[in-house]
Amino acid sequence: MTKVYQTEQIRNIALLGHSGSGKTSLTEAMLFNAGAINRLGKVEEGNTVTDFDEEEIRRTISINAAVAPVEWKDHKINVIDAPGYLDFVGEVISSLSAADVAVMVLDGSSGVEVGTMLAWKRAVAMNKPRAVFINKMDRDNASYRRVLDELRSKFDATFVPMQLPIREGEHFVGIVDLVTLQAYKGVDADLGTAPDEMADEIEEFRTELIEAAAEGDDDLMMKYFDGEELTDDDIAFGLQQGLKNGNLVPVFCGSATANVAVRSFMYNVIHNLPAPAPTVPVLKGEEEVELEVKADGPTVARVFKTVDDQYGTVSYFRVLSGTMKSDTRLYNTRAEAEERIGSLFLPRGKDQLPVDEVVAGDIGAVVKLSHTKTGDTLCKKGDNYQALPVEYPEPLYAVAVHPKTQSDTAKLGPTIQRLTAADPTLNARNEPRTREYLLEGMGETHINVAVKRMSDKYGLNIETTIPKVPYQETITKTASGRYRHKKQTGGAGQFGEIELRLEPLERGGDFEFKSEIFGGAVSSVFLPSVEKGIKQVMAQGILVGSPIVDIRAVAVDGKEHPVDSKDIAFQIAGREAFKIAFMAAGPVVLEPVMEIRVTVPEEFTGDVISDLTTKRGQVQGMEQLKGDTIITALVPLAEIQRYGTDLRSITQGRGVYEQKLSHYQSVPSHLVQGIIDAHKKEEEEK
Repeated sequence: MTKVYQTEQIRNIALLGHSGSGKTSLTEAMLFNAGAINRLGKVEEGNTVTDFDEEEIRRTISINAAVAPVEWKDHKINVIDAPGYLDFVGEVISSLSAADVAVMVLDGSSGVEVGTMLAWKRAVAMNKPRAVFINKMDRDNASYRRVLDELRSKFDATFVPMQLPIREGEHFVGIVDLVTLQAYKGVDADLGTAPDEMADEIEEFRTELIEAAAEGDDDLMMKYFDGEELTDDDIAFGLQQGLKNGNLVPVFCGSATANVAVRSFMYNVIHNLPAPAPTVPVLKGEEEVELEVKADGPTVARVFKTVDDQYGTVSYFRVLSGTMKSDTRLYNTRAEAEERIGSLFLPRGKDQLPVDEVVAGDIGAVVKLSHTKTGDTLCKKGDNYQALPVEYPEPLYAVAVHPKTQSDTAKLGPTIQRLTAADPTLNARNEPRTREYLLEGMGETHINVAVKRMSDKYGLNIETTIPKVPYQETITKTASGRYRHKKQTGGAGQFGEIELRLEPLERGGDFEFKSEIFGGAVSSVFLPSVEKGIKQVMAQGILVGSPIVDIRAVAVDGKEHPVDSKDIAFQIAGREAFKIAFMAAGPVVLEPVMEIRVTVPEEFTGDVISDLTTKRGQVQGMEQLKGDTIITALVPLAEIQRYGTDLRSITQGRGVYEQKLSHYQSVPSHLVQGIIDAHKKEEEEK
């Protein structure tokens, strides 16, 4: 059985950053240094521990967050290797929810990239302490000072250099630890003192380090101002306090693929990054309380990630309190159902390391929970604890799903349900306005991976198309229409006549039906039939086959027959009278307008605004933030269904956006006929 570490011996870090910055390679080097693996795998060769999914190997990018426990110097570092590709932001959020510190991994030659900024934003939003590892320092154009300056210009935080790179000529060979002033070369062979030519640089950065450490604690600040020298322990304590408060961000450097300075980073994780906090906020019923993070407390665990395949569901959890043990039962407070906890294990990539128990602050996994999905809380029945909810972004990209065969149609619902339960940023729904089944996610790659997974793991084959725009139809003025339905041939006759007046309602007014018929021209028993016929037309649409909204229909007159009037006759009369009145009431097509918030580097501002303008966008405002421009605009959905692709092209992959429905508005008159013609053509093809 795998060794069980106590809470104070555990460190949980999430490696975040732009795709290609070396997060997976850093995880690999840490595992190698700890003796967990006997050779360094490479992303390009598809043999790393944390990129084991077939799609990850094929695409040579991380798609799933993967956990890799690293046992080092009587401690355990749970490394969560999160994807850097923007489409998989849900995995980043899930990783952060289980971590105590967010470690931003940067490419020493590329500096702060869009993935870095997104990850930083998520970490700040989730109130996670942050650290930085500047990777790939062995590249010719890597610059520690330039990246440090860029961090300081982009983010509102105090960045504290913990190490300085040692170069021999143009080659990166090691680091100087600014706390101990020890120098290390290669795989951390102790050089003793740093090269003489680095003396001025070391003094400059060490002064920054000491001042930052002093600011982390009031007593240390007084000691520093009194002229006393801070010890190494003082510096470490001050940095930890500042890190916990979110004021300080320690900066490390190295080369993961060359395994230079990675051991020093691991040492710092243990000694300078915080252990799990002593308490964690949770809900007990409706009340938020602080739960002590201790092994002998009540057992509470939060499932932060779910992986589903044909062999069953694997639930990754972090124990918030108490000790989770194999072969026990816990209660899912959301599903209100008991779960049998089978054999526990520690996930290391795809490997499963068996363990008898998992203590507070640690991360483990269990298979085949029946009711549990990502975000759920497990505790003892009756305790009624629930972890605070984690917010995930709204989908940005959608496809219409079309099963290829009848067999695929039967598989669709259960398969989609399993995928969406595992991934909170993946959503599926029926769109009643277009009568399509939509699969929604964070981008094209996100959806493509989901579709491939359906095929490979579940044997479900589907085709996808761009969704129809969910238009609506309405009227702009009051008008009337009258229709008589009369059928006298063959069998019983049918007779019903009705006159309707249609009036426009305010947006969101939906539908109202009233009667102003007096004197019994039409019996009240037939009015529900008229309303039923109207609703049939409203659901199907008249102009472009979209639902009709925001209308009041008033029955004002009509006729009936003592024998031939019946339900179906007045349904038909109501339907046809509505059509006549609708076409006379200034009908218009309404389109959804999205509020879009685009964040781009300043140099692309003009190009992005110009592009939004060509998409019928209306810019509502702009603000500057640390070298970036945030543009808020209103844009019709019809113009931005594939905006992510356009934005990447315009900004060289450095722009990001989010969107939500703002309102519906009339489609410009010069575009309406094209939408009507497209609808007619589709109906003819059917």
